[in-house]
Amino acid sequence: MAYLIDTSVLGRLANTADDFYAAALRAVVELHRSGETLNIAPQNLIEFRGFATRPAAVNGLGLATEAAEAKMAAFEAAFPLLPDTPGIFPTWKVLVETFNVVGKQVHDARLMAVCYTHGVTHLLTFNIQHFVRLASYGPGVTIVAPESV
Repeated sequence: MAYLIDTSVLGRLANTADDFYAAALRAVVELHRSGETLNIAPQNLIEFRGFATRPAAVNGLGLATEAAEAKMAAFEAAFPLLPDTPGIFPTWKVLVETFNVVGKQVHDARLMAVCYTHGVTHLLTFNIQHFVRLASYGPGVTIVAPESV
């Protein structure tokens, strides 16, 4: 099966002091051991850079750009990068219109559009509720919490 790793998981993997670091690491290691394909998308890296370089006082990691870039390079080396393709936008548009997606969740809808466009069957995330309704579109995507792996 193919998985897309949500930015919420990447953020935990980048911060060993995070309460959910162990769960994120355990899930990724176990899925890899089971032979699952774990992917990321350019959007994950874009979101991660924003999160990683945002000050800790406002829910970020507070990393210098060089440190954030090093972590991003490590993610790119560890996980295949699904390309942005022309089919993602129309799929995203259908999702946001079908489910009346607004605000920050438009980014979640784009990650789901990446899944649908690339035939990714599972999404690994700590933010289950952000994706549940979007996962019911078409053939569906299984939303997986790291703690359940």
